[in-house]
Amino acid sequence: MIIDASAYIGHWPFRRLRYNTAEGLISLMDRNGIDKAIVSSINAVFYKNCQEGNEELAEEIEPYRDRLIPFATLNPKYIAWREDLERCVNDLGMKGLRLYPLYHRYSLLDPESRELLQEAAKRKLPVEIPVMLVDPRQHHWMDVDTQVSLNDILEAADKNPENTFIILNSKTADPVLERCKSGKPPKNIFIEMSRLTAVLNKSIQAVISCLGVEKVVFGTGIPFHYAKPALIKMEILDISEEEKEKIYWKNISKLINLS
Repeated sequence: MIIDASAYIGHWPFRRLRYNTAEGLISLMDRNGIDKAIVSSINAVFYKNCQEGNEELAEEIEPYRDRLIPFATLNPKYIAWREDLERCVNDLGMKGLRLYPLYHRYSLLDPESRELLQEAAKRKLPVEIPVMLVDPRQHHWMDVDTQVSLNDILEAADKNPENTFIILNSKTADPVLERCKSGKPPKNIFIEMSRLTAVLNKSIQAVISCLGVEKVVFGTGIPFHYAKPALIKMEILDISEEEKEKIYWKNISKLINLS
């Protein structure tokens, strides 16, 4: 079993994406042996009202609910987010949140963010934070040119210990590793491994040593990125098959209460 914690459908304004529909994503998953994937709407990142993207997402993945697991995109600065959260969870069956502080221009430490995180904690919804969607070094001139700070995510995790945070698409885990060296590893942080290294400085192994294999989840970032690099990294990791199973699907399935 393989569950991808980091997949998307929708249109990217700054370049063409392929396999960016529910049907296309399923074909890409089949090609790479991925059984299920957590998905959110790229459109919701750019719509004035995120909820329109969430509604589109729910409608499009309806024939594939056995394989595609929806996460809601919400903006705590948008006045109707509470009503949207209720609908996403109660009517649309979404299993978590995926937040974009840079694109929606807020801080995870803002009072509005705190309120949203409190509501997510009440519902036991994991919160995914993509630190980037595409490499900012090659960004379109209208796109953001930076990424979410891991230190900001760690500070938000400290201030919201009742929440579970999953860091997506990060090329580094240095701030997390520094916490471990100081004897204060974060308790409510999980890390998706697709952009970390399994050779060179072996940052995936370092995260496992720091947080434990239970805090690492598998992801690819499809269709923004190819799936094969993440799969190859998993193949060459010098850990037991039982530990790989935890990364591939067991850890994330516990977070989303997958039966």
